[in-house]
Amino acid sequence: MSEFPTFSLDGRLALVTGGTRGIGLAMARGLAHAGSDVAVLGRDPESGRLAVAEIERLGRRGVFVQADVTKEDQVVEAVERIEREVGPIDILVNNAGKNIRKPLTEYGADDWDDVLDTNLRGIFLVGREVIRRMAGRGRGKVINIASIFGGVGMPYQTAYAASKGGIVQLTKVWATEYASSGINVNCLAPAYIRTPMTAAWLEDPERLRDILSRTPAGRLGEPKDVMGAAVFLASDASDFIHGHVLYVDGGWLAQ
Repeated sequence: MSEFPTFSLDGRLALVTGGTRGIGLAMARGLAHAGSDVAVLGRDPESGRLAVAEIERLGRRGVFVQADVTKEDQVVEAVERIEREVGPIDILVNNAGKNIRKPLTEYGADDWDDVLDTNLRGIFLVGREVIRRMAGRGRGKVINIASIFGGVGMPYQTAYAASKGGIVQLTKVWATEYASSGINVNCLAPAYIRTPMTAAWLEDPERLRDILSRTPAGRLGEPKDVMGAAVFLASDASDFIHGHVLYVDGGWLAQ
């Protein structure tokens, strides 16, 4: 065995939830570039088809599985299908999420439930099904996707920030629970990343100036910034890292 760590993911299979667009697709592409086959889980078959084509252009096997992460029966069936038809899941990127931005006094209970169901219930359901299989094999990498808003306050982020803070704590619990089973559970928490999904929102000059003023690096994050962090946490190079929150934020939380 080499004394040097490796970032290669050759021969591994990753599952990326919400992997058909945005940072989910960026991470799926990054993992494929590092050598992993990738199963993407999402709700829209057309987006899934395009994501698979992106992965296959990188020379890896891509598979789309349609499922809603808030539905327990669909999650169980999706994970069982991947393990049966594609292979054992070595890497889980628990990424599916959503946001509803409103002032607290305008936030409905249905809005709260909608965000928490996707961002926290979905993480729990997928994580439970994958980790129970990883534990039986004595190995695995789990990367839960939180946000800088799990660590800082920002107006109009009531449910989103609550869900992302919950993901941070959930990551620490799972890390301590499964470290002795050979499973690394860590958290990746990005700031604003420039993707097609955020492009229109970031076109507001005032909003962009505010974001950049809070970011010591003086720029937005790019997809490759998240790719690199995901590959590191998925690789053997992170074998002694458990329960860590890796902020990909241009220095935002260093202030």
